[in-house]
Amino acid sequence: MNNNDILLRLRYALDIKDTDIVKAFELGGMTVSKEEVRAMLTKENNPQQEENDIFEKNIYVKTINNQVLDTFLNGLILLKRGEPKDGSADRTPLKSSEVRYMNNILLKKVKIALALTSEDMLDILAEAGVYPSKGELGAILRKEGHRNFKPCGDKYARNFLKGLGICYRRN
Repeated sequence: MNNNDILLRLRYALDIKDTDIVKAFELGGMTVSKEEVRAMLTKENNPQQEENDIFEKNIYVKTINNQVLDTFLNGLILLKRGEPKDGSADRTPLKSSEVRYMNNILLKKVKIALALTSEDMLDILAEAGVYPSKGELGAILRKEGHRNFKPCGDKYARNFLKGLGICYRRN
């Protein structure tokens, strides 16, 4: 699952409008236009493409890297929760040159943005038919480098976004 797929599925699950995506990017420290957002969410049409090539079907007009998605997730936290009252919000983009384990970061930041508890996350995953233990979820949410850290696979991230869509679109 690439970063454009994550953004598209998150947009669907939380019913985020294009203007809110632009605002989230701005809050995260990056300026994008509505046209750029649409390009990030639009797949390329290639008639010569083989139907059996499953990995080539998810090619978007404008691909986004891990840092761009991380910037969006930071802005989503500020959009959903608001800025801190003490003014300590750092609006500078992530300084790290490499963002690894994007699925782990996705789960952590969506948890923060929506003020979810671990039980809420387990319920969301259960809606999608995945039943990790509380310890396994805790290992996914740990900081990279911790001795109990576990990388989150695409299966968990995909099912989390699917369950999020089921829970949030039901209401």
